[in-house]
Amino acid sequence: MDIGLVLSGGGARGFAHIGVIQALEEMGLQFARLSGTSAGSIVGALYANGYSPQEILVITRKISIIKSVRPAWAWSGLLRMDGLEAVLKQHLPHNDFSKLKKPLTIAATNIQNGKVKYFTEGELIPAILASCSIPAVFNPFSHQGSMYVDGGLIDNLPSAPIRQQSQFLIGSHCNHVSDNFDASNFKIVIERSLLIAISVNANFSKNQLDLLVEPPGLDKFSSYDISKAKEIYDIGYTFTKANFNRTHFEKMMQ
Repeated sequence: MDIGLVLSGGGARGFAHIGVIQALEEMGLQFARLSGTSAGSIVGALYANGYSPQEILVITRKISIIKSVRPAWAWSGLLRMDGLEAVLKQHLPHNDFSKLKKPLTIAATNIQNGKVKYFTEGELIPAILASCSIPAVFNPFSHQGSMYVDGGLIDNLPSAPIRQQSQFLIGSHCNHVSDNFDASNFKIVIERSLLIAISVNANFSKNQLDLLVEPPGLDKFSSYDISKAKEIYDIGYTFTKANFNRTHFEKMMQ
């Protein structure tokens, strides 16, 4: 069966996607195409290029928020993603959608017209960087004559672009909002607010999925908790193994 996989944005919480993919692979599932936003675009691009989940975990743990960005000193944002770009160039040297082993769609937000842009061809790395450009943290990313920011603003779980091509569509969403919240400081309140906002815009996309994998408890992690990559990965893997199995999928696909 033709199975598609959708990967949400979520910063460091996106390490959970790698655990989800590892668990699904162990159940014998193979994916014909992928789509992703922000962190999901990074994981999706590496996976579509042929890297295994374990290789992706090693690669993405190199993306330290300190090493991967540098001050831009511009009015439009605070940081540039030069280091992230370097990591991507090292592991995706062809920089071309057409060279991937599986079709990939990447969502970014065009800050000029306020609409979502789905990249499926041409240069790969600029599309990833555009999708990852968190407003007020990173400079808007200039690509193909337009300015882009994080795709999560409009479509944090981009299921629509690959719905029609997929007989069965699975989504991995790493932004579950739990009832446990301690408003201990301003930074936590801001991040919680953003988490709620992007979770709301994912509701329509969730309705287009045949199956949603949404590990609970990830909202205790910040978008920048890259040092906790293995712990976040383990949550995605353990949740998927505990709640799904091959027989479960076979029944749903009939």
